[in-house]
Amino acid sequence: MAIIDATDLILGRMATVIAKRLLQGEQIIILNAEKAVVSGKRQSRVKELKKKLEIGHPRKGPYLPRQPDRFIKRSIRGMLPRKKPKGIEAYRRLRVFIGVPPELEGETKELLPEVHLGKLKSPYITVGELVKEIGWSQPGD
Repeated sequence: MAIIDATDLILGRMATVIAKRLLQGEQIIILNAEKAVVSGKRQSRVKELKKKLEIGHPRKGPYLPRQPDRFIKRSIRGMLPRKKPKGIEAYRRLRVFIGVPPELEGETKELLPEVHLGKLKSPYITVGELVKEIGWSQPGD
């Protein structure tokens, strides 16, 4: 079982690495989902997501998750063969959390230096800020 802290990890690159590891049979837990980053200018990313929300019917889709943990889980799902048995099993081995749950506070977290923010030269926005723009409200707000 691998515990990964998503703080300052690039979402797309992180999703590909995690999808490969899930398909190899590993169980993965992702913490601090709201602190992962998406590359690109803030305005263009928000505009792109709002446009996706305007298309279609609210009940029929396309469905776009507004919570950071579900947003990341959906990104990883897109990189799995989700309609095949191996993809279904891989997706079940994935857990994503906002923040750090109390039962995982003392655990050692794995680092993914190959997908860290330091490699990014363009502007970025965190997943937490991005989903706030499309309607997520944190508990306590």
